[in-house]
Amino acid sequence: MKTRVLLLSTVVLLSTVVLLSACDRQAPPAWSGYAEGETLYVAAPVAGRLSSLAVQAGQSTERGAPLFALDASLQRAADAEAAARAQSAQAQASDTDKGRRLEELAIYEAQLSQARTQAQLAESELRRRQQLLTQGFIAQAQVDDAVLQARTARERVAELEAALKTARLPAREDERTAARALAAAAQSGRAQTDWSLRETAQSAPAAGLVTDVFYRPGEWVMAGQPVLALLPPANRKARFFVPETQVGGLKLGQPVHLSCDGCGGVITARVSYIAPQAEYTPPVIYSNQQRNKLVFMVEARPDKAEDAPRLHPGQPLDVSP
Repeated sequence: MKTRVLLLSTVVLLSTVVLLSACDRQAPPAWSGYAEGETLYVAAPVAGRLSSLAVQAGQSTERGAPLFALDASLQRAADAEAAARAQSAQAQASDTDKGRRLEELAIYEAQLSQARTQAQLAESELRRRQQLLTQGFIAQAQVDDAVLQARTARERVAELEAALKTARLPAREDERTAARALAAAAQSGRAQTDWSLRETAQSAPAAGLVTDVFYRPGEWVMAGQPVLALLPPANRKARFFVPETQVGGLKLGQPVHLSCDGCGGVITARVSYIAPQAEYTPPVIYSNQQRNKLVFMVEARPDKAEDAPRLHPGQPLDVSP
């Protein structure tokens, strides 16, 4: 009798343990993955010494907020020189559209007035000598001299009239075209130096978290070398791996649900990318159930912008459809 009771107690105890173990075990997640962030590396397209750093690693910043600035002494000097060249070229181009100065025109006008007066006197002298010739008081040679002087005086008047007209005209068209082209080139050069000057100071291209700072004030930064890394909330996503037997049931835009330790409630996301080629399960998400399985990488982004900061790059995720 004692043996039967002992056996029955053992069976009850084992059953209880099995039931408790079944209650404690949770159904394994559909897929495993991790949070991923697409970092923006902010750099200046010009080289220079880092003069100021407005943010630190771990700090959040708004779009358009200043991040850092390089020493712009060289760029300011180059911009000032380019501005002076552009002003000079524009002045020369404008000068070709004008005639001579008023003072120069006044000289031509005075010379023309004198020439006209001389011409009138020469004409009067010619008429007087012609009259004297008819009266027999002078020789023909004297009349011929008066004719020559009158013709010379008229030609002088014509010459000065043409000179005055030319002085009032702008430069030749080819010369004006060349001057305008030089002015345009100088303006383009000024635009380049102005751009270089503005690019010495960089602002945040988007709101986000400064994840790392690579340089400190006083250090020399090469052109295009990132000074800091910025992670906008919209650039956070989930990356998970789906067995090749299940990937056919997924499509872009399909909702999935993300959960992780410390994330709070479930995060709703939508599939944004499905890899075209299969791969073996990456070591970072190895598990007894998924080891060496052939999987496809899938990415999903949170539906709500406020949920994105809950995803921390590298954090393990459980994903379910």
